[in-house]
Amino acid sequence: MHVMKNDLELIRQRLDDIDRTILKALAERQDLVKEVSSYKLETNTGIRDLEREERLLNKIRDLATEVGLDRYYAEHLFREIITNSVRFQTHSLVDHQNQNDAHQVRISYQGTDGAYSHLAAIRHFSERYTQVDCYGYDTFQEAAKALKDGHVDYAVLPIENTTAGSINDTYDILGESNLHIIGEEIIKVVHCLLAVEPVEVSQIRRILSHPKAIEQCTRFLAKLPRCKVESYIDTAISAKKVLEDGDLSQAAIAGAHAADHYGLHVIAHDIANQQENYTRFVVVSNQPVVIDTQIPCKTSLRMVTSHAEGSLVDCLNVLHKHGINVCKLESRPIIHEPFRYSFYVDIEANSADENTANALNELSKEAEEVQIYGSYPKQVN
Repeated sequence: MHVMKNDLELIRQRLDDIDRTILKALAERQDLVKEVSSYKLETNTGIRDLEREERLLNKIRDLATEVGLDRYYAEHLFREIITNSVRFQTHSLVDHQNQNDAHQVRISYQGTDGAYSHLAAIRHFSERYTQVDCYGYDTFQEAAKALKDGHVDYAVLPIENTTAGSINDTYDILGESNLHIIGEEIIKVVHCLLAVEPVEVSQIRRILSHPKAIEQCTRFLAKLPRCKVESYIDTAISAKKVLEDGDLSQAAIAGAHAADHYGLHVIAHDIANQQENYTRFVVVSNQPVVIDTQIPCKTSLRMVTSHAEGSLVDCLNVLHKHGINVCKLESRPIIHEPFRYSFYVDIEANSADENTANALNELSKEAEEVQIYGSYPKQVN
């Protein structure tokens, strides 16, 4: 079948119309999810009905076969839709039980508009609040100080990346303050090359980005020997500078959301060495939150063990004895105490649960020091 150019444009127009219909239907579905969530809050009904979810997925698989669509593809799409529904209902329950009925929220983060931290803040709060005001700061410390001084309600700080590892500044901020972790957000990092116009990559002579982003894209950059690669403050500020300079031979490594924000063009997509590149952010508050025990949780804490042989193992065995999974263990030097370390631990548990509370109480007796940063909903992936 030979398709003429005009026919192709008509087909693409129909595709655009269908995409718009799909998005409108998803928005309508989300409105119904909000109604379901309100009902469950009023009647104290559990968030998840796993039997109903499985019945729904069975229907989706059968309907996909009926209409000639790949059933596994359809199931994958609807699992994502269900995950988003559960996420919304989880946040609604947390807000309800902590008597949070505000319509406006202020968030601090490190960077500028279009940064991954900015995206994480918007992603975490946009469905829950009518107005989300985000304020970018030059450093993690300044973003945390804005929270401690009461200028914002929450701070969003990156704590680990699947490529670069842990972000030590955030661990140090948590260790030196009385801030509480009340949520997490995991963002897939998709580095792109952004330019003022849709030029060929071969025309680019200068590339700007954060050192970590540059480090994560070395294979792509190695193919551009005529380019000068320069470190800059962060990915979004790099994109902003490319826009302001208006130089067609200049580009920035940043996310596609930065391109949308600054009106730039993506001239190369997904250029990182490792495709599965995620950053985990923690949402930090001056006050802890209470999390219903039906919600899958993480609890983050810091502990200092004694110098005695096997002291770390003894502490971890306390958690093991109570059937608690340790999903992260990170050591950090203790300031002003050379060659002494504290351990940052994430466990899959809720401190409101009696078994977890007993384990943490026992742990506090085994370790020299235990500081609980908070329990918070585990992000469903």
